[in-house]
Amino acid sequence: MQAGDAARTKTMGWRVGAVVGCALLATAPVSCADTRSGGPTVAEPQQDEGAPAPAAPAPAPEPSAAPAPEPEPAPEPEPAKPELRAPDGTLIVDCEAVPEGMACVPGGPFIRGTDDGPEDTRPAETVWLQSYYMDLNEVTYAEYKACQKAKQCGRAGPLYNDFSRPDQPMVGEDWYEAVQFCEAQGKHLPTEAEWEKAARGPDGKLHPWGDEPATCELAVIKDARGRSCGVKKRMEHPDKGRTFVIGSRPPGSYGLYDMSGNAWEWVADWYSKDYATCGEACRGTDPKGPCDGAETCKGHDQKIVRGGSWYWVAKYATGVWRRSHYPGNDPFHHFGFRCAATLEEARAIAAKAAAAAASAPDEGAGDEPPAQADAKTSG
Repeated sequence: MQAGDAARTKTMGWRVGAVVGCALLATAPVSCADTRSGGPTVAEPQQDEGAPAPAAPAPAPEPSAAPAPEPEPAPEPEPAKPELRAPDGTLIVDCEAVPEGMACVPGGPFIRGTDDGPEDTRPAETVWLQSYYMDLNEVTYAEYKACQKAKQCGRAGPLYNDFSRPDQPMVGEDWYEAVQFCEAQGKHLPTEAEWEKAARGPDGKLHPWGDEPATCELAVIKDARGRSCGVKKRMEHPDKGRTFVIGSRPPGSYGLYDMSGNAWEWVADWYSKDYATCGEACRGTDPKGPCDGAETCKGHDQKIVRGGSWYWVAKYATGVWRRSHYPGNDPFHHFGFRCAATLEEARAIAAKAAAAAASAPDEGAGDEPPAQADAKTSG
């Protein structure tokens, strides 16, 4: 065969092979190129012009946020406090803002008197009081003298020496001077019932701290060492002892100091030989004693002091012992006192204090501003 014939034969064979290959690959996405191109090539996929465009790949989902914590349920409202009413219908209300130097004594019933104590303390009965306030401490010598200097209180004071430290209890005033001092402060001398509840608490304990006997660790009294727990008075008659500064012993009921011992304390009521004789005037709600505490009271000429003192033994330093004495303090005794306040008196005290604060001049008012330093000045 000639060379030219051989080449034509080879080319025809290749074309036949290509045709057969194309037939076999008819279903594949390929096309057969011109045999002169040298072989088949892969065809690009053809998209039907009427077909929709392939969807774009979906974006990766963002990580979901952590679920918000469920809010805590709102606390259930506290149940309404039930009303407290005395047997006569008096509504007992809560204390309000407590005046400085005082404590709240919550209103309600308490046990007044005893069935097995001195005759004049009988019988034990339930008495009701409205909420009120009581001085934390006995009125001091300095406080009384300040009132005296302001001409709001009468001239009074102890006859013993060594009783005039500023923070010792004021002693030696008569009942009228004690009343005058309390009224000058916008308060009142406590009734016997107010004093006894403040000393004993609502449950009728014998002392401000409970039923344990009085000792010199708990009250300023006379013990085996002598008066005022063995502390001598200076100068003459040292064995008579003396009062201690207020608050020298732990507080008792309602946080009050020296309700037992240190100095006897005047109260407002007229004295009666016992509560049974006093009758209705010493019962009910907020009793004020014989003649309802009137300035004069037929058949009654003595007032009452309570709480015992540095001079006397433990049996007097209770929340129930009653001692009578003439309101003019004749013969002279070294009695002290403290004051109480009703809710209304406490409001008036607060209003007076607020008015005084509002009218007080501003300490910075009228001051010239500091001169601005010269920019050229150094240092």
